[in-house]
Amino acid sequence: MDWKDILTLVGGLCLFLFGMNVMGEGLEKSAGNQLKSILSKFTSNPIKGFILGAGVTAVIQSSSATTVMLVGFVNSGILSLAGAIPIIMGANVGTTITAWLLSLTGVEGSGWLEIFKPSTFTPILALLGVVLYVFMKNPKRKDIGLILLGFATLIYGMDIMSGSVAGLKDVPEFAELFVKFQNPLLGVLVGTLVTAIIQSSSASVGILQALSSTGKVSFGAAIPIIMGQNIGTCVTALISSVGANKNAKRVAVVHLSFNIIGTAIMLSLFYGANAIFDFTFINDNIDEKWIAIIHSLFNVGCTAILLPFCKALQKLAFLIVPEKSANDEKYTLFDNRLLSTPSIAIERARTVAIDMAHLSSTSLHRSFALIENGYDKKTIDKIFKEEGEVDTYEDEIGSYLVKITSQDLTQNDSHEVTKLLHMIGDFERLSDHAINVAESIQELHDKDLSFSDKAKEELGVMVKAIDEILDISMKAFEENNIDLAMKVEPLEQVIDSLQTVIKTNHIGRLKNSECTIELGFILSDLLTNLERISDHCSNIANCVIEISHNSLGMHGYKKSLRAGDDLYDSYFAEYSDKYALNLEF
Repeated sequence: MDWKDILTLVGGLCLFLFGMNVMGEGLEKSAGNQLKSILSKFTSNPIKGFILGAGVTAVIQSSSATTVMLVGFVNSGILSLAGAIPIIMGANVGTTITAWLLSLTGVEGSGWLEIFKPSTFTPILALLGVVLYVFMKNPKRKDIGLILLGFATLIYGMDIMSGSVAGLKDVPEFAELFVKFQNPLLGVLVGTLVTAIIQSSSASVGILQALSSTGKVSFGAAIPIIMGQNIGTCVTALISSVGANKNAKRVAVVHLSFNIIGTAIMLSLFYGANAIFDFTFINDNIDEKWIAIIHSLFNVGCTAILLPFCKALQKLAFLIVPEKSANDEKYTLFDNRLLSTPSIAIERARTVAIDMAHLSSTSLHRSFALIENGYDKKTIDKIFKEEGEVDTYEDEIGSYLVKITSQDLTQNDSHEVTKLLHMIGDFERLSDHAINVAESIQELHDKDLSFSDKAKEELGVMVKAIDEILDISMKAFEENNIDLAMKVEPLEQVIDSLQTVIKTNHIGRLKNSECTIELGFILSDLLTNLERISDHCSNIANCVIEISHNSLGMHGYKKSLRAGDDLYDSYFAEYSDKYALNLEF
């Protein structure tokens, strides 16, 4: 093996890693919405958590990436340490899929078996991938093309690596080297170090499979190396946990301790059994298929043994990363680790935006209570406090969404980011209007003024309509419910008419000396703020509708919605009857 072979090996490894990254990126984009759906169903049930971890890792082709996401989830308070442990175990099993794909490079034979040889299917996949990625406009087809191109590149890189090391089969020193690796501890150490350096157990398994093609790698040398590879893959999560809170650090510690304990148990069982039964195959040469089998058996075996001991692993993590003070468990709203998986980062932003919406809605309901029940200092103080919290939400969500836009997003993800950026501004303005309403009630109290019974009745009708439009729009956003969103615009028009009628009635009372100009100013301010609340609710609902149509031309859509639309007319008639009472339109 000369310097040209070494360069070829390095080039093959680079193509292999690049192909794995491209394939994982394509799989993640293609399964983005499903990924958000399954990850939103976190559970403390160990079996379900295991299945979740295995499924997600099989999709993104990296147990390290899954564990890094878990560090981010726990650091953000989305997931508990107990809930993360079975997912980590599942991730170890999910990552074995790559080894099975790579084992196809060792397929030999003729006839129909030729179909499974890389030299047969890789060029076809590459051609199909280029056609889909370059010439198709549909984002989903482009993602499929990316997956095929990544897989073809991965297999091609693997083939190059295998070819570059083929000459090693005639080098005696190479065979002697692998005899030394039959020392279990040395083999584990080598597997750990190689995987830690390239930060991918799938890649290090691929390298081992390439070396096995020389026919000089024995079962006795490969088995401890495979076990060590699982320990080395923990390095990525350990690095990622730097700067995270204690519980997030414990996720990385659990990942490491699980693999170390699993390796110790499996090594003891294997070599203990070998001492009793004297396995004859241990000196036989291993191939790609058997590496994939052993990799899977090891990970499934570790999980089967340790899954019942999730609580014990959790206690061990607390011993290694102990509590120091009550401030240890501070969570951050957002974690930059999630940015590497945009669909998950967007789901996190949406979850926080829902919290922001709830807070704005709560603040508004407090202000409505002031209109109905009169001045209350404690309530007003709470409204001011909540408005400050909403402002903080807007700043943090907005900043995080901007970071997400710097990632490579699918069309659907890009639309979701746009929707959230539009909506958080409306949520913030809603809390501002809660402040404005509270200040109007404060002014009435300070000046010892009171509306007439008729004005109170009319305001009560307006507040009930606003209360309903607020609840409908918030629920439409939270559930992404287009049917609910369609109800908002007709109700908003009824509220506009209510405002006009109440102002007209006020002028009539003013002429009859039943009201004062000073009270009129305060009433006008209240009506203006209530009507603007309905405008922001309309913005939110129309944003939900527009995004579902992959557009943000809200004014055009509103216009078409009003122009003789049967559904709109029926809702408008329903709300006109409901809130007209004794008012005349």
